[in-house]
Amino acid sequence: MGTLIAGTVVADPETVIQDGAVVVEGDAITAVGDRETLADRYPDHERREFDVVAPGLVDAHVHSVQSLGRGLADDVALDEWLSEYVLPLEAAMDADAMRAAAELGYLECLESGTTTVLDHLSVHHATAAFEAAADLGIRGRLGKVLMDRNAPDALRQPTEVAVEESESLLREYHGTADGRLRYAVTPRFARSCTADCLRACRELVDEYAEAGGEKGSEPGSKYDDLRIHTHASETAAGVAAVEAETGKRPIEWLDEVGLTGPDVTLAHGVHPSEAERAILADTDTVVTHCPSANMKLASGAAPVADYLDRSVTVALGNDGPPCNNALDAFTELRQASLLGKVAGDDPARLPAETVFRMATAGGARATGFDRIGALRAGYRADLVGLSTATARATPVHDPLSHLVYAAHGDDVAFTMVDGDVVYDGGELVAADVDAAAIRERAARHADRLAERL
Repeated sequence: MGTLIAGTVVADPETVIQDGAVVVEGDAITAVGDRETLADRYPDHERREFDVVAPGLVDAHVHSVQSLGRGLADDVALDEWLSEYVLPLEAAMDADAMRAAAELGYLECLESGTTTVLDHLSVHHATAAFEAAADLGIRGRLGKVLMDRNAPDALRQPTEVAVEESESLLREYHGTADGRLRYAVTPRFARSCTADCLRACRELVDEYAEAGGEKGSEPGSKYDDLRIHTHASETAAGVAAVEAETGKRPIEWLDEVGLTGPDVTLAHGVHPSEAERAILADTDTVVTHCPSANMKLASGAAPVADYLDRSVTVALGNDGPPCNNALDAFTELRQASLLGKVAGDDPARLPAETVFRMATAGGARATGFDRIGALRAGYRADLVGLSTATARATPVHDPLSHLVYAAHGDDVAFTMVDGDVVYDGGELVAADVDAAAIRERAARHADRLAERL
């Protein structure tokens, strides 16, 4: 028996069904349409009702490992933020702290309507994050960080070691949890990786995509959807540093070493040249826009409207808690639209439909998962139910406008991933996982790390 989930259904940016319903059977959506019609068609299904039903949102750039550093690195520029706070935090973390950080990050995502993440972990203890994602029920593409230069001793690895560990992790975790978990090869950024390291990342992905990771195996294996995820062109200072070292701007350099293309997602893209914008369009590379983080670090405003005009796919990301300081995807919807309007001096820039698409279909493309990002028959059953029982949500003339400009993550009352209820009525619904215990463990590890730092 399945479940009929009723309410005002925002199926995608163009489709709002005021008195609608979504029918879920197993891990998939069976039908979307008029509530009364579907109730007659599926009389024996369990009934759930919410004020608004929407696709689960996609956080296409997050650092769950940084969850324990929330509030420790405020009001500083990116280089200081990294060198004095974030990298020392990551270097000090053991496997237990990584597990606590990942659990806290994924809990926050699920509580606030995010069902899928593209998670840029750290150099060590990635296994702990994969296990946390499996246990909490989130959908995710995760990857260990590669850094073979310009990094603290505890985070710097020889290229060969970093690549070997990445390969071991992708073989162990890619496609696990019934396909909910997949792998991304994640060099941190050009300034922390040699050309050999960056090229090795491309070679690793191509080897597995073309031959399935096994000599003699056929193309089209479970490894043919691997992705590469890294940072690019986040600050003007970072752009100048890469250009001084390589003679090329960051996106030009990444293109030269093979890190552009339809299987690549670049976070930020705030300061591209005209030539770099053309590279992104020509190579079908995805960009993840992180408006709150870019504003807090004063990195600038990414040219999102121009990217979209060039048919570059743009997704949305929260980035890390030390530069946000929350993992609320609904906040990023609002921030993306407002920042785009201010940057373009045009109130019509980045309307609700556009940014909602970035957080759903754009995120699906960025993370490489198929059949997510909309509520349609045959799609995976990733959805959220929201309450509008607040003054802030009264009245709701336009449900899509409400989701983009007025909704908060704490409006979420129900989160489903792959047909499984993972969050319901304020409670995390997962075997042997308790939200209060997650928060307690995270606070304890955060205090210990703060003392060390």
